Amino acid sequence: MSVAIDILLGFAVLCVWLGAIGFLRFAAPLDRLHCAAFVNIAAGAAVTAAVWLQDGPSDRALKTLLVLAAVLVCGAATVHAVGRALVLRTNASQ
Repeated sequence: MSVAIDILLGFAVLCVWLGAIGFLRFAAPLDRLHCAAFVNIAAGAAVTAAVWLQDGPSDRALKTLLVLAAVLVCGAATVHAVGRALVLRTNASQ
């Protein structure tokens, strides 16, 4: 069980590094938004799964699941709003 938790946490760290590399590599702001959303969802899901493996159904595990759900809903809405604002700003400047 401890090995699975370590693997999940290592996967979360790998997702953050991949997102950081992608953020540095991509030049367009819309592409960078995808990197930020990827880090939130992938690393958050891995950490949530690690907490559930460690604690089982506990208060802490439920709280991490609720935070992940909030990140999925609010993060997607935020990325969509920022992306739309970037597109409108780009079209207005042309």
